[in-house]
Amino acid sequence: MARATVNLAKVWTLTDSEACVLLGGMSPRTWARWKSGSHGRIDRDLRVRMADLMGIHKSLRYLFKTPSQGYDWIRKPNAAFGGVSALQIMLRGENSDLAAIRNWLEAEGGSPQAS
Repeated sequence: MARATVNLAKVWTLTDSEACVLLGGMSPRTWARWKSGSHGRIDRDLRVRMADLMGIHKSLRYLFKTPSQGYDWIRKPNAAFGGVSALQIMLRGENSDLAAIRNWLEAEGGSPQAS
């Protein structure tokens, strides 16, 4: 899942600092190691964060016709979130912020169970 997370950061065009925040305050040095393919022990908090990020990605693939639409959606202001983007919410850094975006997307039909 670590490699998938690195790939997701690429397609979402996350900066290194954004990726580190989404991964719970991961150090830039650790993130650099991840990008080079070296992944150490992954604790429970980090696994939950990665699962939420993958769930968000999966939901976006169900909601949009093309992957690029979903990638762009992450950064677009959204009236449902008070005019801020999903990424801005997720960058608050709390697990609950990632879960809230994932839950919202799934409620909007971004999961196979919802269709």
